[in-house]
Order: sequence, then structure tokens, then C-alpha cells
Amino acid sequence: MSFRIILMVAGVAIGGANLANTIAKRQGEPEKAEPVAAAVATPAASNAAAPAARIVALKADRRGHFATDLGVNNQFVKALVDTGASVVAFSHEDALKAGIRPKPGDYTVPMQTANGIVRAAKARIPELRLQGIVVRDVEATIMPPGALHITLLGMSFLKRLKSFEMNGSTLVLRQ
Repeated sequence: MSFRIILMVAGVAIGGANLANTIAKRQGEPEKAEPVAAAVATPAASNAAAPAARIVALKADRRGHFATDLGVNNQFVKALVDTGASVVAFSHEDALKAGIRPKPGDYTVPMQTANGIVRAAKARIPELRLQGIVVRDVEATIMPPGALHITLLGMSFLKRLKSFEMNGSTLVLRQ
């Protein structure tokens, strides 16, 4: 595939995403956070293109939080992006939904919460998906029942990205 064709395909993909968002705005629908794939190609002797960068833009909700669906073990759980959380922290209910079932004796890790210290279970998640972004072998904790009402997407996921940055009321994640 030639360099020009790669650039044309990338332009069409980005233009299509922008057109879809424009149409949604005109129809009064909320703009959805969609992954935007940006092809990055460099001329090489083999004419092979570099892999496409994976970029996800999340819009803040009315409270200023960034909520998203997180793919875990072929299930989706709602998660809040939390740069103050050192690891991904699953609520007990979300862990069960994703097929993660720690034994009662696994809850040994002390965790500071807004309601005091609780004991969580350690876990390694083989793969977490946030739209087009995939991170493998992610450190996580499973909170006991009632300790957490929504899963937190913490730094054990975020630090594995190329970058994440705020741009107004949008959080842009790049892998």
C-alpha cells in the first residue's frame, strides 16, 4: 500500500468520525466518545506502515467525571477514570459480573477509602479494553461488598498508555 493511500484512508476515517459527531449534534443527540484512529505512516524500504495510534476521547459528565465502559473478560463494566487511584479497583459486583471471584481469604490488602481502611483482594487482569485501547496484564484490586459502588480505572492502567491529557472537558487517552 502506498504512502498516499495510507494517508487518504486515515483522512477518510477521521473525516467520517467528525461527520458522525456533527450529525449527532444537529440531531440533538449527545456526542459519544468514539475512538479516533490516526494512521501514522513513515516511508520505509518495505513501504510498510507503522501501526495506527489508538486514541480515545472521553467527554466529562455534568459533574466533571470521566465515565466509560471497560471491557473485562468479554463483559462490560462502568468505570470512572481516577488518576488518584494507584491501581484499577473493581467493585465487588463488577468483579463478579466479569467472572472474577476472589476467595474470602484473598482479601488481605489494606486499602484507604473515603470510609476508612478496608481489605481488598489482589488480581491480575489478562486484558482490559477501553474502546480501541487494549492493555494486557493489569494489576488490580477487588474491593469487598459495599466498599465501592463503581469500578475505578486507576494508574495501573493509565501509566501503561503513551499519554493521557485534559483538553477542556475532554480527556484524551493515547496508546
